[in-house]
This record gives sequence, structure tokens and C-alpha cells, in this order.
Amino acid sequence: MEFLRSFGSLGLFIHAMIDAIIFPVPAFFLQVSLSALNPENAIWLATFGYIGCLVGTPVGYALGRTSGNLILSRMMKKKWLDSASEMFRKHGESAILIGSFTPIPFKLFTIMSGVMNYPFWKLLGYAAIGRAVKFYIVGILFYMYGRAAEHMIDKVLGITLLIVGAVIFGVWLLVRKLRSRKKPVVTQDDAAKQDSPPAAEGSL
Repeated sequence: MEFLRSFGSLGLFIHAMIDAIIFPVPAFFLQVSLSALNPENAIWLATFGYIGCLVGTPVGYALGRTSGNLILSRMMKKKWLDSASEMFRKHGESAILIGSFTPIPFKLFTIMSGVMNYPFWKLLGYAAIGRAVKFYIVGILFYMYGRAAEHMIDKVLGITLLIVGAVIFGVWLLVRKLRSRKKPVVTQDDAAKQDSPPAAEGSL
């Protein structure tokens, strides 16, 4: 990480990109370190990290499609992998959305999306929302409070992300509920009509 730090904002871009692919250390730590050195550039750094993450997301997804099971089996125990796969199958959208701004390495979500053949554009869309929250909250804190934000980051960031996560999750549930209401309800009579064979033309 010291090597990437020497490149400044470009190093954060690279770190965030490979964080979405395979790198074991989240880009969050490099962002905090660089923002503490130059708080006036904190928003600029957040932007570089955010773009880098979005650039790396398709690569992580492709890696999951080609050899994701092999990679995840080396990173996680089989029972954990099975459990994570089942949860992702049931709650993929919320997992990506919330997981994209938690301390969990983002590569787990990009690779798992590829393994589960999750729609790529949905992955990218939810990642864009979640990662923007995480990168820019850190950037704004350092821009507003300077180096003092480094001592605030654990408490303030954790609470802020928890609140934002709850709001986003609530909106997501509301959208799903509204979508389910719009779906046409098929009654038993309608189902019977669909199953019954059509009457022959010209029959007496």
C-alpha cells in the first residue's frame, strides 16, 4: 500500500480498481491516509477512488463468470460459501447495495455476481450508488474537518453509513413492494381459461 500511496490520487484510483477485482486490502484505508495528508483534495481523491472502483467492477464480474468458484473457494470455507451463495440468490440486490459501502471487500460482491450470473447492469447500478456513498462521505468529512476527521472517522462514518444504509434499504423495499402491486393478479377463473383448449372453429 505504501507503493500506491506514493502515486497519490492515481494510486487510489489503481487501488480502488483492483479492490473490486482481487486486492485483499480495501481502498478505504488508502483513501483515509491520503485524505489526512491533503484534506483540501479529499473530494478529488474520493472521485478518483469512485471512478477506479467502477472501472474495476466489470473485470471482477468477468473473473467471477470465468473462474469465480475456484477463487471464492480459496477465500472462504465451503459452508460459508454455500451460505453466502444462498443469501445472494435470495437477496442479491440488497446485498450488493448495502455491501458496497461496508468494510467487506467489494471484490466478494463483484465475483459473486459473476458466479451467480447476476445481471451486470444491475450490479453496476447498485455499485455506483453504494460506492458513491462510501467514498464521498469520507471525502466530505476530511474536506470539512481537515485532519481532525481521521479521529472522527470510526464513530461518525460507522453511524452515518448505518443510517444511509437503513434509508437505502427502506427505499429498496418500498420500490419492490410498489412493483409487486403493479403486477397483474391472475385469478383461478383466468387460469382455468388459459389452461382450457380453444373451441374448434365451425363446431356445432
